[in-house]
Amino acid sequence: MKFGYARVSKEQQSLDIQIQKLKEAGCEEIFSEKASGAKDDRKQLQELLNKLRAGDTVCVVRLDRLGRRMIKLASLINELHKKDVQFISLENNIDTTTPMGMLLFNICAAFSQMERELIKERVAAGVAAARAKGRTGGRPKSLDKKGIDKLMRLKNSGEFSVKQICEMINISKSVYYRNINNAKRS
Repeated sequence: MKFGYARVSKEQQSLDIQIQKLKEAGCEEIFSEKASGAKDDRKQLQELLNKLRAGDTVCVVRLDRLGRRMIKLASLINELHKKDVQFISLENNIDTTTPMGMLLFNICAAFSQMERELIKERVAAGVAAARAKGRTGGRPKSLDKKGIDKLMRLKNSGEFSVKQICEMINISKSVYYRNINNAKRS
């Protein structure tokens, strides 16, 4: 079965032209929605994906109607390929039912993979640079014994709000409450 998927980002935009083109392309059932292409939780797209069976075809007017990020697009089209579902983008001339279409898709997927690897490298370089400057990741460290004693004195005095105590000791509210709870358990 040939399914169509149409999407616009804003409520005031019309789906009519896309739906017409999908009908002209022979789509038997069309799923359409008004949602951002960057969102992962598009109900109509999920419904379409759940309905697909081996041998089906998904058709869109343009690739960006399916999604905005190349990584997500490649992942989605790979998912279709694993289900033995073909993919056609009318205006981008991508048709995975043909050898040339598969070539174009594989080129896009290769660029997507390269982009993922570059992102990993940049993240690793950023973490290494931060460590070289003495920074560490993760949640803020808890207070030492001296800091906890000061925190408890200020809290028990009743003179200061939580916000004031946090500012005096230079800690976040989560660190404040974590140390208060730990002190109660001790």
